[in-house]
Amino acid sequence: MKIQLIRNATLRFTYAGHTFIIDPYLAPKHTLPSYRGNAPNPLVDLPISQHEVIAGIEMAIVSHLHTDHFDQLAQEQLPKDTTIFCQPENEARIKEMGFLEVNPVATTVRWKTITVHRTPGQHGSSEAVLRAMGAVSGFVFAAENEPTVYWAGDTIWYEAIKKNIDQWQPDIIITHSGGAVWAENELIIMDAEQTAALCEYAPKAIVVATHLEALDHCLTSRAALRKYAREHGIRDEQLWIPEDGAVLEF
Repeated sequence: MKIQLIRNATLRFTYAGHTFIIDPYLAPKHTLPSYRGNAPNPLVDLPISQHEVIAGIEMAIVSHLHTDHFDQLAQEQLPKDTTIFCQPENEARIKEMGFLEVNPVATTVRWKTITVHRTPGQHGSSEAVLRAMGAVSGFVFAAENEPTVYWAGDTIWYEAIKKNIDQWQPDIIITHSGGAVWAENELIIMDAEQTAALCEYAPKAIVVATHLEALDHCLTSRAALRKYAREHGIRDEQLWIPEDGAVLEF
């Protein structure tokens, strides 16, 4: 299998002979509003063209509808007959965008040769921030002769993530590790400390850290994450921190 990190949460998967995309975010650099007042988003350009990001995909997964996960440009560029899997909370809104093949995932679906399980996430801690962020999901991918992949999505490190790891025993865990904050600096995705805690909890898994250095409210850099991880005994062989555009093969 191959995973290409495009930017932020956007990934292209080649898995069990099929190609799909997660959370397409296609906006050019500095064309969308700031989240924190530091700079317009995204902070960096795509590493490849918008056309190359979505070329040849057979399916798209949309974890939730925040603009850095499914922006207006992606909604316009994806063909309206694209097969889309989403959380049930977003089905109606995605259909309103004109997409014809929208499939809510309550628990588990089978697509071609791939089994997709939806997992819970928690996009913050306080009641106020959780209300503002809304429902979010992660997904586990499994197929014959392929590693089991757990894409955790926009979530902090909390008990449900441990339960997901215990249940699915993933070979690869993809985290959002940029330390994004909201409101009064409340953490809404994992930072370096939480990513290291996940690595310690799942020492046999390869952890791929994404959602870094693309948004102005993400305060954890790749260098800071690597430094913290090494200081706390996390091996480079376990924690992978790819640059935008990098293709990872397993």
